[in-house]
Amino acid sequence: MPRTSNETPGRRRSYRVLVGLLVVAVLAAGLILVGPRLVGPLASQGGSLLGGSACTVETAEGDIGLDRETAKRATTAAALLSRGLDAPDTTGIDDAVIQRLIDGPADDAGPSLHCRGSAANDLQVEELTPSGLTPRAEQVRVAMAEVFGDQSLGGFAPGGVGQGHGGESTHYDGRAIDVFFRPVTEENRRQGWVLSHWLVAHAEDLDIQYVIFDDEFWSAHLARGGWHYYEAPAPANEILRHLDHVHVDVIGGGDD
Repeated sequence: MPRTSNETPGRRRSYRVLVGLLVVAVLAAGLILVGPRLVGPLASQGGSLLGGSACTVETAEGDIGLDRETAKRATTAAALLSRGLDAPDTTGIDDAVIQRLIDGPADDAGPSLHCRGSAANDLQVEELTPSGLTPRAEQVRVAMAEVFGDQSLGGFAPGGVGQGHGGESTHYDGRAIDVFFRPVTEENRRQGWVLSHWLVAHAEDLDIQYVIFDDEFWSAHLARGGWHYYEAPAPANEILRHLDHVHVDVIGGGDD
């Protein structure tokens, strides 16, 4: 015989609803407490951007999402201010974003801006210009000079280069530029990251494919975006690890 109860179905339903609400409240409180600790490490590994934001900047106050145009303005402002020059209009950009892009993390130089990748797939293959760069790579060189002034550049030469890089290096196609920050010091690393962030923010406009610096790389082919660990080939010295220079290359076109 089924057991009887003094509890009516209505009262039982009310009790279950109350328990359910309490569980939801506890879970929500837990997410509020640990949320920043979950998002932060993922973002630092290049895997998490806020919501639908094209880019995210990690700040001491938390991660701040930016659209692509705002990221371009912010990184340009940081580049000019770090050179002691006047910045463009930064209305609407949190001061913490600009400061983080200039100073980098408080404890160690490293990536602070993460952007989603987006590689154009309808570009034509290009021939070298007299500088030894393809027109797309030359466009990157000119754009960097307009913002960063004179830089120590390498990885290309009139007529092209045929040695000094890996077997299938984009340097041999005139599609890559190395920007040197020597010697390897904390300040030079921070300056290298100012440039690296600017390149990533402007990657869509300049058809940039890869940016490599300081044991990290960013790829236009990775839609999830972010920075990822770069495994340097042996002997993994400061040159091969890209500790003393920022490598930037452009999309080759065709089947690339």
